[in-house]
Amino acid sequence: MSPYLHHTSVHTGKLQQTACAPTVVFVPGWRNSGPGHWQSLWQARLPNALRVEQDDWLTPTRRAWVDRLADTIAVQARPVILVAHSLGCITVAHLPLAASARVKASLLVAPADPERRGQLADFAPVPHQPLPYRSIVVASDNDPFCPVRLATAYSRAWGSDLVKLVGAGHINVESGHGDWPLGWGLLQALQEESTERQPCEPLYASVE
Repeated sequence: MSPYLHHTSVHTGKLQQTACAPTVVFVPGWRNSGPGHWQSLWQARLPNALRVEQDDWLTPTRRAWVDRLADTIAVQARPVILVAHSLGCITVAHLPLAASARVKASLLVAPADPERRGQLADFAPVPHQPLPYRSIVVASDNDPFCPVRLATAYSRAWGSDLVKLVGAGHINVESGHGDWPLGWGLLQALQEESTERQPCEPLYASVE
């Protein structure tokens, strides 16, 4: 059974699917994630997933990006799992408490260092308060955009589990991470942990 579907049943000849798993919200970084990026590939694979769409991917501002993410979370019918990359991780860290309260878990991959890149300076300083939900930070020891020691400091401050990769670069298409099975496994684990274990509303209404 798919980890995304909690229960599947047949009712009056029509397939009725019920799922208590949170909605997966992908949070790309600067310049968005292209079609070969693992975020795009996973989004296409998941039945109940969406992407935060920013108005300006090239000249990001903290308020606009954080507000758009908060608004996206607010309109979801279910709690969410956030899957962020690069500057998207910092956007997640800046979320207000009201938005964070609807987050079940987050996978934060290759967080950016906005203090080292002028285009991202509006996102500095990076919040160092603990995240109020389960989170995993994935970092590489040779990420050209964020030293692994800084990513480690993020994970400690946020209360996140840390997964360190060797030679994985910025964990994107350019570093050879397209489908990225390891990350997919981490997301599946978060989905399993976050799925409610009680009946919930059907995704498709049964036909009488």
